[in-house]
This record gives sequence, C-alpha cells and structure tokens, in this order.
Amino acid sequence: MSMLGIAVLGTGKMGADHVRRIGRTVGGARVVAVADPDADRVKEVAAGLDGASAHTDAAAATAAPGVDAVLIASPGPAHEEAILHALRRELPVLCEKPLTPDPKGALRVMEAEQRLGRKLVQVGFMRRFDAEYERLKELLDAGGIGRPLFLHCRHRNAASPSFFTSDMLISDSVVHEVDAARWLLGQEITAVSVLSPTPTSAAPEGLRDPRLVLLETSGGAVVDVEIFVNCGFGYEVRCEAVGEAGSALIGGGGEGMLVQSAGRRYGEIAQDFTVRFADAYDRQLRRWVAAAAQGRVAGPDAWDGYAAAAVSRAGIAAARDGVRRAVELVDRPALYR
Repeated sequence: MSMLGIAVLGTGKMGADHVRRIGRTVGGARVVAVADPDADRVKEVAAGLDGASAHTDAAAATAAPGVDAVLIASPGPAHEEAILHALRRELPVLCEKPLTPDPKGALRVMEAEQRLGRKLVQVGFMRRFDAEYERLKELLDAGGIGRPLFLHCRHRNAASPSFFTSDMLISDSVVHEVDAARWLLGQEITAVSVLSPTPTSAAPEGLRDPRLVLLETSGGAVVDVEIFVNCGFGYEVRCEAVGEAGSALIGGGGEGMLVQSAGRRYGEIAQDFTVRFADAYDRQLRRWVAAAAQGRVAGPDAWDGYAAAAVSRAGIAAARDGVRRAVELVDRPALYR
C-alpha cells in the first residue's frame, strides 16, 4: 500500500504530538505538509520532516503536492474553513474537537458532505478508542449491568492554560463527556443544567472552576460531570456506569504502577491528557489512516460533532443563566443514520 500523504494544520501542542505520532507509531502514512500562522514554529516542525512543506496558510497546505488527507489540530474557530477547503478537494479529514465552535458551522460541514454523497470527516473524540472505554461500551451494549441509569464522570486537570475561559470548561473539556455519554449509551442528550460552587482559589481570576454539569438523555438516563481544570494534583478521567443490575467503573486504574508498602498505598497520577490517552490517540490515528486510504470514516462523524456542539452551546447558556436548557437538534440526515 502506498503511503498516505497527510497535511497537518496547526503545530501547537496537539498538532506537534500528531506529527510525532505519524512519524513514529503509525504505519502507512507520512506528513507531507504542515501549516500554522506562526511562521517560525511551522518551519521548525517541517525541518524535522523529510520533504514536508511549511505553510502559514491552511488552504495552501491542503493543496500542497502529495496531500491525500488532512489532520486539523488548529484552534476551533479555524476548523470550519479548513474542513470545507478539504471537502472541496474530496480529502478525508480528521478534525480535533470541536468540529466547529457552534452548531450552525457544523451544519454547514454536514451540508458540504451531503453534497458529496459520502462521509469524509472524522472528529477527534479519542476516548472512543481507549481500551477501557471500549470495554465499558461492550458491557453496556451486552446488557451486562442492565438498563443504564446513571453515568458519573470526573474530568480533572492539574492546571488550566492561561487562555482558558469559563465557557471552555464546557466547549473544550466537558465536550469529551458529552460525546462519550452519547456513544456509551446510544442516546442523544436532551437537556443540560450546570451548577457552580464557589471557584477554587487555584483558578485564575474570572474562571468559574469547578462546575457540575448534568445531562439528561433521550433514553431517560442522567449523566453528571464534575469538571475541575485546576485541581492541582494531576490529570484524572473516570466514568462509572450504574445500571439496574450493577455498575462498572473505568479510569480507576490510571495511576500507572500501584505500590503497597508499610501500610500505605500509592501510585503515579498522569499530569497530561497526552499521557493518559496516549494509546487511544495511537489507535485512533491508525484506524483513521487505514480508513482514509479507502476514502471512508472509522470513528465519530460530522453528526457526532454537530450533536456535541449543540449540547455545548446549551451547556454554556445554562451555565451563564443558571437555567436548565433543552438541546435542540435538527432531524438526522440519512447520510448519518
């Protein structure tokens, strides 16, 4: 099989990690173009790649010779334009979340795909590729704990980036739980409520952190998400499913090596999502490369990105005014059924 030529748009932390991953852990692909508005940074990244071209314009990188697929790791507001450029060239896309910052942008992406008559866009909700999440999905699908009643979720980061806003707790962090819940339960989110305690003293001024997000689903389940992006001790993601006949917890074993000695138990706590979900990112990228080589999608699609954006929009509104917000979705197009 010939090597899949990939254009990576965005060379910040996530984009640079994908460039490294394609070069070292994913077979059948190579980076042939990189793009970033920071000219010095993109040149530095390209210099470490054999024959890759460097661009400050995403469209130019997408149109570069040898590009067969596009990986988008730029900030969310740049996603829609980059995706539409790729779709005009009928190129498979792996787009980091969010698909777009708002539902209307996601609808425009879906409209472009529907005009092509096939799905080419995959959204980077990597938890679907995590081994523990996959096991929980299999258990729930098999009815192993009966009808699901609750998902109890924790999402904690040691510290938030300097640019993080209160809205981003929902749109950039809780969005992962939104997609995971929809996927695990096979249900849509129908309403969102957000409760906010007094912010932690570790939060930058003006950041409403932590928060408790309540999601109601079309199947009558309830999902609660503790989002705490300045917990101080590390990165922690856990999910407990509670059903009519049992419960199951994932993320409880993420401490790495666990030591018990002299009456004490202690272990290691990952400090970053690229550590906790390293294997999930590898598996996601391998499956996407294999699917992209055949012109198809192997994971969450544009509908999933749209649904997540709609829930995020409702969640941001609920957090701002303290009122439960219904989630409004358009009818699901035939292409995504």
